[in-house]
Amino acid sequence: MQVTGTHIAYFHLCHRKLWLFANGINMEHTSEVVAEGKLIGETTYTDRAQKFTEIEIDGVKIDFYDAKNKVVHEVKKSSSVEQAHIAQVQYYLYKLQQKGVYNASGLIEYPKLKQREEVQPLTKSDVTNIEAWEKEISSIIGSSACPQAIHARICKKCSYYDFCYSSEPGL
Repeated sequence: MQVTGTHIAYFHLCHRKLWLFANGINMEHTSEVVAEGKLIGETTYTDRAQKFTEIEIDGVKIDFYDAKNKVVHEVKKSSSVEQAHIAQVQYYLYKLQQKGVYNASGLIEYPKLKQREEVQPLTKSDVTNIEAWEKEISSIIGSSACPQAIHARICKKCSYYDFCYSSEPGL
């Protein structure tokens, strides 16, 4: 199974969400939060598709890549799970590096918040971490058992919330 940017983000958010997604249980189509995020991505920076390139590397899709400046652009709704966003962009930089594109950087844009987060080119330590993420992700999604719910603040806005908590009393 090929690890994608979505797998990396979910790995940093919730192993249960990662397992469910990777095992074909998809709830994003029922989520208003996901729909709002897609709308922001589609209606913000509308000229971006003309300026930058969409590329796919080994099944990993990068929506906006500025080849001239070697910058991956990623648009997100909220910075509440910024570490997962950073990890996702680092994974894109890693995939580029595997294809010979070195010293690329990333830019995560939060148009609703009018904020940007720069992601620096990868270090050797970053590459080591990413390779470990891939191994752990493969282990998680290959397991026959679904990981337990994490009971975190972010759960209430997750598209899998009803799936994870429908049998819990008082939720």
